[in-house]
Amino acid sequence: MDALIAELKNKIIEVLNLEEVTPEDIKEDDPLFGSGLGLDSIDALELIVLLDKTYGIRLDDPKKGKDIFSSVRTMAEYITAHRTK
Repeated sequence: MDALIAELKNKIIEVLNLEEVTPEDIKEDDPLFGSGLGLDSIDALELIVLLDKTYGIRLDDPKKGKDIFSSVRTMAEYITAHRTK
């Protein structure tokens, strides 16, 4: 799981073009939206595309995204349970 968390941190920085952020800046359990990384709804769409292209996970219910994307750890747990790639 630690390798997946590290991979996700790097992919989030790359996909969202977070130029001022390093993987060390992103804590596994900090919120990605709001007070944590401060991501917005456009970023959420980019993360949905990331899940689909990289891990073969399609989110049919956008409401699930709120729970899945609450932190890097919750993303890693969801990917581990649902990945097809």
